[in-house]
Amino acid sequence: MGTVYKKTFTKPLPAGSKIIVRKGRRLAEWKDTKGKTRTAPLTAAGDRITVEAGTYTAKYRDGSGVVREVATGCRDESAARSVLTKLERRAELVKGEVLSAVEDAAIDHQTTPLAGHIAAFIDHQQAKGLSRRVNDTRSQLHRVAADCGFRRLADLGATALERWLLDRKADGMSAATRNEYRGAWLTFCNWCMTTKPARLLSNPFARVPKADANADRRRTRRALTEAELTRLLAVARRRPLVDAMTIRRGKRKGELAAELRPDTRRRLERLGQERALIYKTLVLTGLRKGELASITVGQVVLDADLPYLVLEAADEKNRQGSTIPLRADLAADLREWLAERATARQDAARAVPIARFDADRLAARPTLPADTPLFTVPRDLVRILDRDLVAAGIARRVEVAPGKWKIDKQDERGRTVDVHALRHTFGTLLSKAGVAPRTAQAAMRHSTINLTMNTYTDPKLLDVAGAVESLPSLPLVGVADMEQTAEQSTLSATGTDDSTACSLAPMLAPTHGKSCKSLATVVKMTTEKAGEEDTDPIAASPCVVNKKDPLSISDNESCEWAMTDLNRRHPRCKRGALAN
Repeated sequence: MGTVYKKTFTKPLPAGSKIIVRKGRRLAEWKDTKGKTRTAPLTAAGDRITVEAGTYTAKYRDGSGVVREVATGCRDESAARSVLTKLERRAELVKGEVLSAVEDAAIDHQTTPLAGHIAAFIDHQQAKGLSRRVNDTRSQLHRVAADCGFRRLADLGATALERWLLDRKADGMSAATRNEYRGAWLTFCNWCMTTKPARLLSNPFARVPKADANADRRRTRRALTEAELTRLLAVARRRPLVDAMTIRRGKRKGELAAELRPDTRRRLERLGQERALIYKTLVLTGLRKGELASITVGQVVLDADLPYLVLEAADEKNRQGSTIPLRADLAADLREWLAERATARQDAARAVPIARFDADRLAARPTLPADTPLFTVPRDLVRILDRDLVAAGIARRVEVAPGKWKIDKQDERGRTVDVHALRHTFGTLLSKAGVAPRTAQAAMRHSTINLTMNTYTDPKLLDVAGAVESLPSLPLVGVADMEQTAEQSTLSATGTDDSTACSLAPMLAPTHGKSCKSLATVVKMTTEKAGEEDTDPIAASPCVVNKKDPLSISDNESCEWAMTDLNRRHPRCKRGALAN
């Protein structure tokens, strides 16, 4: 039999309290913030006070026989006993195997605040190493919970989430973004089902429909052509220096006449070289912006027979880690880039008093520490690329208001170019070069071939016309040629083709007004005429109709007289059989 009671706990002595004795008990007396006098018994040590909780706690034995204490949250004893009755009823159902222990534990989670479950889920995601989208997932869960009024797990419902997604669609939110919110809640509820004890027995959002992202695609990327890539790399390399040398005001506005110090010029030239190398590396490796920023000098192997770079699992999107092969020209560019950086670093070190450095180390071949980033990838690389696209003639500036401009990067089909479009260019160039789809999938590090071939391959740049030209030639013939071909086929099928040399055809062809010799006699005469000796006569039936196929119309018309004669002579042929 369970019971309800109020728990007691100890607290430090309040400030300004005094010790009094009442009815033989030592008490602490003080005034609270409202000026009301309060008292509480002291502990045995006399340095703390004993305080009673304001709500009741239920103590009972659950269905597994374990004594449990559950806070009822009730200040009234009768209300607390009502809660205790429900708990004991659940324990009886578990004992009678009407309710499983898992279901009983899930019921307890239904009334706990949802924020605590979300916090535990985020901790689980971070423990798995999923740090890229954890913050986005947290904000998505809290936003939907606040808008839909989800306070506890028991409040979760598919109808509320579907209504929220429809409202966001009306507000202009894209299908891909709505699917991200849906996916965040699906993942959260699936995690609640797998915890021990389970927090949910089923996923309430399992049947929430997924929006069609293909029909509502807000940003469709395109691949750059080889000519556009050549212009982009050339512009990216020289634009930092050109921008610094361009006069912005005055009569000479727009001229490349600004004077620069030699060290400033060298710094801007290195900046342009680095920017062009960033673009080239993204296009020829398929790396994402964040992945390229994580590459260090120690992860680049340029001395091997096949140069490559190592992408750590913690820095890759799918958390698997990869080895990225490098083209020979890209490896040569990277080798030159690292040598120039090492030399510049050594020159900077020489400028410092020699007492702070090892002279032998400075005299050796300059190298960079292994943890040095390969590139300094700027955070605003997207805006930098936009300016480079305008300078290369790939995009254009459009004035939307007086003094306000925007960069138009869309083509005639509404597709745009950004940093991630360089990865699309990598996939498209692989397909254009005739690389096998499975090899292209491995190079792109995709889980499915459909993603490589459909999403990351721009069909506009593929040589579809050349592929069509490789198909076999199918010439069209005229009507006269078709009739001649059909007639030739008919003659060949019936054995009446005069264009084919045959020694039997002239002798077997019947003529009007002459009796038809037996076929055995004709064959014998033919073989003897051909000069064959010791040849037995070929036995043949005198009836020319020895098969079920009907004769052609032309043959029937030319042999009517022979049909009548043969029908009359041959005993096996019924009268009129050939005529019919």
